[in-house]
Amino acid sequence: MAERVGIVAVAQTKFQPNREEMSAGELVWETIEPVLNETGLKFTNDDGRGDIESIVTCSQDYWDGMTISSMGIMSFVGGHHATEDKIAEDSLNALFAAYAQIRSGHFDIVLVSTHTKESMADRSIVESVSFDPVMMRPLGLDFFISAALQARRYMDKYGITPEQCAKVASKNRGNGMKNPVAQEPMNITVEDVLKSKMLIDPIHQLDTKPVSDGSIAMILAREDKAKKLTKKPIWITGVSNCYETHYLGDRDLVECEALVTAARRAYKMAGITLPAKEIDVAEICDEYSYQELLWMEGLGLCGRGEAGRVIDAGVTQIGGKLPVNTSGGMLCGNPTTVAGMARAAEVVLQLRGEAGERQVPGARVGLAHGTTGACGQHQCVMTFSNK
Repeated sequence: MAERVGIVAVAQTKFQPNREEMSAGELVWETIEPVLNETGLKFTNDDGRGDIESIVTCSQDYWDGMTISSMGIMSFVGGHHATEDKIAEDSLNALFAAYAQIRSGHFDIVLVSTHTKESMADRSIVESVSFDPVMMRPLGLDFFISAALQARRYMDKYGITPEQCAKVASKNRGNGMKNPVAQEPMNITVEDVLKSKMLIDPIHQLDTKPVSDGSIAMILAREDKAKKLTKKPIWITGVSNCYETHYLGDRDLVECEALVTAARRAYKMAGITLPAKEIDVAEICDEYSYQELLWMEGLGLCGRGEAGRVIDAGVTQIGGKLPVNTSGGMLCGNPTTVAGMARAAEVVLQLRGEAGERQVPGARVGLAHGTTGACGQHQCVMTFSNK
């Protein structure tokens, strides 16, 4: 097996509601150029050979409006000079794939790129395609409607209140005020959230993420090369993913067993036995405010049904015992697909000590979470360390 794998460079666009002035390739280049400049790596050198041996891209055909959506960005990511693999899941899985390529011994340096322009498509139509075309799609289901079902089930089973969900929205939008790439940071109160328009009971307007366009790039390297490319490599210590069953009716929507399984495997790989105590900062995909609470429970950061009390106690605030979504999370604006790498990017900045006003002092161990599909059908968990 290869040595440890480190993240040596990361770049993000500022997330915005519409980047219609740019093609997907141009948007991607906004993040590719900085990571190349930071590391000094090139797609081709004087001898015609490149420093980057493999590229992993992450995008969705339906969002890009074309099949094999990665084809539109090949010249921007150097795909004509090296091996390229496309992942069509949340982008944390692309980071997983790049990690596996290096750990397998096949490559030493891998570039990972993800992009989505949600402004290009109708979200409900795109999401409806994931449902069974005969039995479920005619019902008009999308991820939002499914999330409302999950949120109601969660509240009813564990007594989670709208106020507790609103505290998540208030906290994360406030955290975004300290993040220069956040799209929609806001200084809002719990009352502001509860007074915002009810979209689908029990989810209000400010409980949801906005439409977002953006891109992220990272470079991963084998340990010996990582130490030469940067003074602050961030090591991937554990990773796993897992699927739920396809039909929503085949599972209890609040048990999130795929997340429980993925987290358990990632923690075992990282040697983490008490995640709530050993993890210094966590970034969780929160397309809706209730999800931060539910996914915290699935990740073992608190007990089942306890996340409401945890948010009430201020544990997840910046300055609390376990800060969650210091970046502002998806509620401040990240595109679907890109969201998982946005979580990882924030963890990298935190562990490097480069998170500015939102820095968690002394952060050494971090967690990133990514999810795809209705009600968290697919889950991915990754842990990191700066030691």
